[in-house]
Amino acid sequence: ERETKKLTGAYTEMNIQEAKKEICNTLRAYLAKDENGYYIYPLVRQRPILLIGPPGIGKTAIMEQAASECGVGLVSYTITHHTRQSAIGLPEIVKRNYGGKGMMVTDYTMSEIVASVYDCMEKTGKKEGILFIDEINCVSETLAPAMLALLQNKTFGSHKIPEGWVLVAAGNPPEYNKSVREFDIVTLDRVRKLVIEPDCEVWLRYAGGQNVHQAILSYLSMKKERFYSVENTVDGKFFVTARGWEDLSRLIQSYEKLGIEINAELVGEFLQKEETARDFAGFYQLYTKYGEDYQIPAILNGELSSEKLKQKQQMAAGGTFEERFAVVNLIQGTLRETAERYENVTHQIEVLHELLLHLRNHVKKISQDEKERDQLPSGISALEEFAQEQDNSLQVKIKMELLSLREQKFQETAIRRLREYILAAKKEHLRSAENGFKRICKYFEEEAARRENLVQKMHRELQSAFSFIKESFGDSQEMLLLVTGITADNTMTTFIAENGCPAYFQYSEMLLYNKEEKNLQKACAEAIQAI
Repeated sequence: ERETKKLTGAYTEMNIQEAKKEICNTLRAYLAKDENGYYIYPLVRQRPILLIGPPGIGKTAIMEQAASECGVGLVSYTITHHTRQSAIGLPEIVKRNYGGKGMMVTDYTMSEIVASVYDCMEKTGKKEGILFIDEINCVSETLAPAMLALLQNKTFGSHKIPEGWVLVAAGNPPEYNKSVREFDIVTLDRVRKLVIEPDCEVWLRYAGGQNVHQAILSYLSMKKERFYSVENTVDGKFFVTARGWEDLSRLIQSYEKLGIEINAELVGEFLQKEETARDFAGFYQLYTKYGEDYQIPAILNGELSSEKLKQKQQMAAGGTFEERFAVVNLIQGTLRETAERYENVTHQIEVLHELLLHLRNHVKKISQDEKERDQLPSGISALEEFAQEQDNSLQVKIKMELLSLREQKFQETAIRRLREYILAAKKEHLRSAENGFKRICKYFEEEAARRENLVQKMHRELQSAFSFIKESFGDSQEMLLLVTGITADNTMTTFIAENGCPAYFQYSEMLLYNKEEKNLQKACAEAIQAI
């Protein structure tokens, strides 16, 4: 039935990243303005987007990504958590004039959801955004008419969604949820329905950027068929979802730091299909054992003797397919950790540098004011006042939710580091703001030197990785796996783009040449057969 609908064009089917791209394109189209600042796309033609897909596939996550990429606000609600009163507002008696007569009529207070949109606009200063309503087709009977009115007219009760806010709704297919309500043709004719299917390849690319545990990435790279499964049988409900894998990853990372054992029962709390949970738990045990046996960090940092390194290469060359695959992924995981450290340190230095540029202008202004008033320097306390002002400004941004949690941490660290610099300058008995700033610049140079050490470490690890794979496996599929893994990882490709890596370019070009050669040979063979 689904294939028939696809062929007849009854709906558009895509993976989660394609859906995100479509949402971003829609935002750009709906929010485009003419030279006078008016929206070009007619409001009456701005159809809401309706995402239909299985649970735990990442629908909420792509809303956050789309809003961030397009620089707009986001208000997200799971509608099944709301009553009719909170969704459409409470009834109230108001006086109105009809035909010259005053009448008492029933009206409604503003919907909590619409009010949240206005609150978001007030807090963030963003006048445009996404209103995301999840589980829209699973509402109670009393809320169903309100949801139909929302999709058809973009209103909650008697209150419209503010102009500049795009409505995106999501729901589950009937086979996953017994409480699903089918929309009628009148409603469906007013929305853009996108059907989303699980796609392991797409999720693996996303997961690599979200620091998902390397064992999970390695396992699913080999066994993509186990990525997603939802079964509703007479024996019960059995399911494995993208959300389950990501949540399991976070727990494994925490348990590993605490030294707590990971077993099949624990895995089964997240992957609620016994066969998959048992299979992954067994793979995880092997994966950690391979990590201990191969000592990948020591290999990449050149800490092993040539004799021991040779033993590891011979062990890898003689390993099973699963073992060789795990070794390559262990190498990629170690490289990714260093690349992420490089990315974080680089961004932290950029944030700190920006802060010091503001401080330099502040110090110049102080010096100029002192000269004009023929006063003695106000002292290094001016730097402390600047740091406090920056902290106060940051707290306002945090309160208004203008920063992501990640960016908030970078800003807080930069201010803390500046205060440490100022304290160190005071310990050196520096008195003037100008001398204090000069000393702070010296401290900053030491920070940049530590970053350079990290660059050298990453270079060494990359070179050792390619050398180990070459000596162990030659130019076979393991080398291809390493090159493609690095290419798919944004943190590593960013490092290589900024700092270079001869070995990466050497092997990626060789593999590209081999691929083109095979394609050419295939084309020649087909041409000969045709003759």
